[in-house]
Amino acid sequence: MMLITRRERFNAAHRLFRPEYSPEKNLEVFGKCSNPNWHGHNYELYVTVSGPVNPETGFVINLKILSRIIREKVLDKLDHKNINLEVSFMKGKLASSENLVMAIWEQLEEPIRREGVRLHRIKLYETENNFVEYLGDN
Repeated sequence: MMLITRRERFNAAHRLFRPEYSPEKNLEVFGKCSNPNWHGHNYELYVTVSGPVNPETGFVINLKILSRIIREKVLDKLDHKNINLEVSFMKGKLASSENLVMAIWEQLEEPIRREGVRLHRIKLYETENNFVEYLGDN
């Protein structure tokens, strides 16, 4: 089995808050990330797939195809958007990096599987110091 990773970038705004919390409680729990006027990040998304190397092409997956799937299923919906307000697959979810990476997984898993490979890992950098990794519910 071989692993191959595609890196993509996008910019998005969000706010971490719970509407049932008071402004003080949101600030206590989420800090500056609860700013009512939102804040943004330059995200880096790493999508890793696994599978055998195709002896005919030498590829696990054609990276052009992987890039297209990521763009159509994720980037077109997230880039330069407000995650809380504009991203359909985040509707009703707290816009944390953890929830975002799980939602991205849900968008990518089936289209990637149809290409004959397995979604192995998603890594999402929110800042240069903070990132999350998700390996699915396996």
